[in-house]
Amino acid sequence: MIDSLRPDDGRVFHPTRMLICVILGFTSGLPLFILLNLVQAWLRSEHVDLKSIGLFALIQFPYTWKFLWAPLMDRFAPNLLGWKPGRRRGWMFVTQLLVAGAVAVMGTYSPQRDLMTIAALAAALAFFSASLDICLDAYRRELLSDREQGLGTAMHVNAYKVAGLVPGSLALIMADHLPWSQVFFATAAFMLPGIVMTLVVKEPEIRGTPPKTLREAVVEPFHEFVTRGGWSQALLVLAFIFLYKLGDSMATSLATSFYLDLGFTKTQIGVVAKATSLWASVAGGIIGGVWLIKLGINRGLWVFGVLQLVSVLGFAWLAEAGPVVAGLGVVIAFEAFTAGLGTAAFTAYIARTTDPRYTATQFALFTSLASVPRTFANAGTGYIVDGVGWLTFFLICTALALPGMLLLPKVAPWGADDDGGDGVPAASRT
Repeated sequence: MIDSLRPDDGRVFHPTRMLICVILGFTSGLPLFILLNLVQAWLRSEHVDLKSIGLFALIQFPYTWKFLWAPLMDRFAPNLLGWKPGRRRGWMFVTQLLVAGAVAVMGTYSPQRDLMTIAALAAALAFFSASLDICLDAYRRELLSDREQGLGTAMHVNAYKVAGLVPGSLALIMADHLPWSQVFFATAAFMLPGIVMTLVVKEPEIRGTPPKTLREAVVEPFHEFVTRGGWSQALLVLAFIFLYKLGDSMATSLATSFYLDLGFTKTQIGVVAKATSLWASVAGGIIGGVWLIKLGINRGLWVFGVLQLVSVLGFAWLAEAGPVVAGLGVVIAFEAFTAGLGTAAFTAYIARTTDPRYTATQFALFTSLASVPRTFANAGTGYIVDGVGWLTFFLICTALALPGMLLLPKVAPWGADDDGGDGVPAASRT
């Protein structure tokens, strides 16, 4: 077995742990992009109507509510026919097999004859994928030291994004030459690296005492979080998690429509976006992770938060400048780059805020809360634009980025040590 090393072994970061984060990030992102890209392309190419395809968006429900069953994954460790791989590795192995199986089986059905069956399989895939995210997040948090969280998270998030190239590009190319059943089977095979890695790495070191009863697994993660710094500090942390990326998320929710309204052609948007967006985001994540080693998580949240805010103002500038192709490239690249920076610091902050005894439950709760703006707040952006226009909309988004920044002195003071800047006692890490 590969020894994943103790997270407190004194090194700033270790290549083995970074490689594990890359493989896990790819494994985590693949099923989501299968749902978002491959399934949609498959259904449409088989002449399923757009209304039915639109309803498939509801299958993302498990990603928002995964904290409801996360306590089960904190409490129980799978016993697989006598093999006891441990709490984290056991759930990682089970959920990866379920994801791969659901993807492979889905392609054997016909969208014209078996649409309800496909919908049920897609819902099951979303549930398995959300469950996989729970145990992968917990494993990564327990694998990495606090100093490594930024870089490890950046590696994970960037590999997550790159995974989208498989169902969003490679699989679609294969679909022009192979039956859909073979395309889905080949796509499912990309889960194998994660499965193999799960078999060869060791279970992370247990810090603290895991919950011994289901009641303890359900109640104690919330009790610990509230009593750690009191109700006021808990509410401040939750408010910060909700607000930190709110402005940036809303500003990009209708980006393609904004570009079209300005007068850019679909070709211009496609070429510029493909040439800049993904790779600028990847660069931002990696550079952000490296900077966090020097800056620390607290200072990173401040610096990267300001850059995120400036990137939203870039959209406001473009709304005034009009369809300038060079301006479009700069705005898209800068937003993707700063979003990568902000995500590295923000996810590292969430990881640091969890108690190691209840990593799965608390991490799932915090990431679910962070997804609320993307799921619900963004739903009203079309009404805002329709009422006030694009320029004013982006100024509103800029203003909505400020409350999260104003909470930083309370939840992540600039000069505070990263081990305790958010009110997390160092004792809870032992």
